[in-house]
Amino acid sequence: MTRASRVLGYYVHHVGSGHRHRAGVLAARLRREGVAVTGLSSLPRPESWVGDWVQLPPDDDDGEPRDVTAHGHLHWAPLQHDGTRSRAAALSAWLEAARPELLVVDVSVEVLLLARLHGVPAVGVVLPGRRDDRAHLLGFGVAEALVGFWPSTARDMTPGLPDDLRDRLVPVGALSRHPVRATLRRRADPPERTVALMLGSGGHDVSADDVRLARGATPHWRWHVLGADRSTWVEDPSAVLAGADVVVTHAGQNALAETAAARRPAVVLPQHRPHDEQRTTGAVLEDGWPAVVRTSWPDAGEWADVLDRAAALDPHPWTQWCDGWAADRFAEVVLTTRDRVGARSAP
Repeated sequence: MTRASRVLGYYVHHVGSGHRHRAGVLAARLRREGVAVTGLSSLPRPESWVGDWVQLPPDDDDGEPRDVTAHGHLHWAPLQHDGTRSRAAALSAWLEAARPELLVVDVSVEVLLLARLHGVPAVGVVLPGRRDDRAHLLGFGVAEALVGFWPSTARDMTPGLPDDLRDRLVPVGALSRHPVRATLRRRADPPERTVALMLGSGGHDVSADDVRLARGATPHWRWHVLGADRSTWVEDPSAVLAGADVVVTHAGQNALAETAAARRPAVVLPQHRPHDEQRTTGAVLEDGWPAVVRTSWPDAGEWADVLDRAAALDPHPWTQWCDGWAADRFAEVVLTTRDRVGARSAP
């Protein structure tokens, strides 16, 4: 396969669902430009994926990994680990065979480095939070471009990031799989309002008892529970979100994008994540966005007031968070970077 084939790669991190959703949206957008995207991940190939998918060996299945940070220089590179070695070899084999014009890395410092060591330009996805540790600075530093999925009007999604990297970071807005909806206000004083609880697949600290007590304390609210466990998982929650008066969710990027696309006010419960990812996002949302942010699950007796406060918020600011054009901006960053690097390296 030669450079003329116009192949790009997309490395998909395996924790949570947002990385996979972004890959699918970008691949669909780039197909309109005649550009094929190959997915690379230890996740199984999504049913909706069109194109090649490289199934990578897992590298986190050893109960006692050794020196995973390479003395603080990386995030995950355990010594003498069969999965780590096989994974890097599989990526290298694809890079050599496919000769991609560019690799989007969402997210991994180690894959950014591996791509650059193969002479392949990379666009790095930057998550919210404090990303000024040595490993992030190294990975971001070798990327040809950086992209973040929040609007430019969000106050400070990457505190501590050095100015040279901040200047290279392009905020494209939140990327939702689903079309944005018109801003709708709930009808006045309905006898029963609805709340959609969306907890996602990346892990959370909300128990079944927490949900049961909250529901019992809010008899005038009808709860739709999405993703509290695998039995309540819904691949496409857009209709439920659009029909809710309030969405209760964590502060993950995909969940917020879909809440914003549905134009519903929210109660946001940031979960513990590395590098303060969700807590950083929660702090930003407190500054004028249509969300009631709570650092922990409210006590049962607080829920009626919390939901009433959220329902009274104007959801219109979500039109800035997720305006429906993030996929186009993302594609523009990728294609512009590809063309710029290609022109720079042409004889």
